[in-house]
Amino acid sequence: MSSSHPYWHVDAFAGRSFSGNQAAVMVLDEWLPDDVLIAIGGENMFAETAFVVKDESGEADWELRWTTPTYEIALCGHATLASGHVLLTRDGGDRVRFRTRKSGILEVARTGEGYEVGLPAIATQPQAYPEAVALLGAEPQLVHRNDTLYNIFLFEDEAQVRALDPDLRALGEFGVEQFACTAPGDNTDIVSRVFVPGAGVDEDSVTGSAHAALTPFWADRLGRDSFTAHQASQRGGDLVCRLERSDAGDRVWLGGECVTVVEGKFQVTV
Repeated sequence: MSSSHPYWHVDAFAGRSFSGNQAAVMVLDEWLPDDVLIAIGGENMFAETAFVVKDESGEADWELRWTTPTYEIALCGHATLASGHVLLTRDGGDRVRFRTRKSGILEVARTGEGYEVGLPAIATQPQAYPEAVALLGAEPQLVHRNDTLYNIFLFEDEAQVRALDPDLRALGEFGVEQFACTAPGDNTDIVSRVFVPGAGVDEDSVTGSAHAALTPFWADRLGRDSFTAHQASQRGGDLVCRLERSDAGDRVWLGGECVTVVEGKFQVTV
């Protein structure tokens, strides 16, 4: 089987090339086999590759799935933002809706010079995790977790977060759990670093899904539902985080810019 598919390489949550988080976006006429999607993620070697297919259900504009280099994941914020950037730039309009398999309907909307991506808010609760804390290299003030593999470790200040040198191989043995280390920021309201070694991403550049958990976590501590954030990875990236509270379920809106780095065709021969 040989096929050719439109392909974009986008730096998400970035106002310039070579910053933010890299995502590949591929528009498909129909779904390729699951093992091929994961193999494409491995070929790209980005934290996530996003795949979109026109949605025939009437619930959204597109179906959306994401893979790491080794695994299909349930939620990815930066690659959703990148997908919205690609489709709104190509097709026009101010908003695009995606239907996902495990995270419901997601949206990307134009705002100012960039976009906002709307994700379901992820709640966490205080819970000890000494076996993971022992691998981070410093003792956090507080640990929050949930049963969907999201872990938040609160540290005293930005310098402590930047100095962390975790044992990534050992953290990877916990599986596809996400480890978000956070503190008040020096130049933004909050700062974070995010490690997901079990999913093939030792340290993520800018993690939308982590901020779907960090936003309600920090909104309660800051006493307001909107604030700025910086993810202090090697590439770095900036977000504006907004919590939208609703009886139907809280939603997180993450704002940022995107830059297209490459546009072309991806050839698949299997």
